[in-house]
Amino acid sequence: MLFYADDQSTHKQVLTLYNPYEFALKFKVLCTTPNKYVVADAAGAVKPQCCVDIVIRHRDVRSCHYGVIDKFRLQVSEQSQRKALGRKEVVATLLPSAKEQQKEEEEKRIKEHLTESLFFEQSFQPENRTVSSGPSLLTVFLGVVCIAALMLPTLGDVESLVPLYLHLSVNQKLVAAYIL
Repeated sequence: MLFYADDQSTHKQVLTLYNPYEFALKFKVLCTTPNKYVVADAAGAVKPQCCVDIVIRHRDVRSCHYGVIDKFRLQVSEQSQRKALGRKEVVATLLPSAKEQQKEEEEKRIKEHLTESLFFEQSFQPENRTVSSGPSLLTVFLGVVCIAALMLPTLGDVESLVPLYLHLSVNQKLVAAYIL
């Protein structure tokens, strides 16, 4: 969002939040510098398949704020849950004049920043779960041990080349089979 000090019509900007889902969403707008802005309806709900306009008004237009990048964070969650579905950061900057060259440069910079921000992050992100590339080493080792235990002779087998201390009872073999 670009606010221009010499153009009062830009001191009020509108963010539109769309809800494409079949369930209601709740939202909250946070700001890095709340003393510089007035946010109408900073929190609320959006019905399924509807939209809400959020009005942001710059109320502290002074030259010391020119070029300062402020951020708004829009947090969205399902209305029936507390866990956030996602967030979107919107950059706001106050510029002294609406000169065309300045406007194009700032809009380009802001668009680049917006492509880096995330919206509706899934609650199951890669950093929240361990990525498995196959069975764990412990599982494979346990399987090999159980198979080896089942291949050993049972207690009472007389004709065996395996030492007597490696003969297993029927119960021990049942446990190994159960683990497999």
